[in-house]
Amino acid sequence: SIKAIESSSKEDDTMWLTYWVVYGVFCVAESFSDLFLYWFPFYYAGKCLFLVWCMAPVPWNGSQVLYHSIIRPCFLKHHEALDNMMSDISTKA
Repeated sequence: SIKAIESSSKEDDTMWLTYWVVYGVFCVAESFSDLFLYWFPFYYAGKCLFLVWCMAPVPWNGSQVLYHSIIRPCFLKHHEALDNMMSDISTKA
């Protein structure tokens, strides 16, 4: 999904691919922290509001903000290592 977002052809899919990447990162992070977070009051209401903010059809929605401020810089810093790892995995498979 990140490769599709960063490709030169910018079509209508960029908004939803950005949401998908942010949601995937959120789900991975939540799988590690869910044992502790569900004890907090209104955790699920906050989670719902966060996901609605990520899907909101406004330019400052959560997906755009989080992707451009956190996920994209991290990906650009490590994309060569990720590409090498993926090519090693595909040759071993």
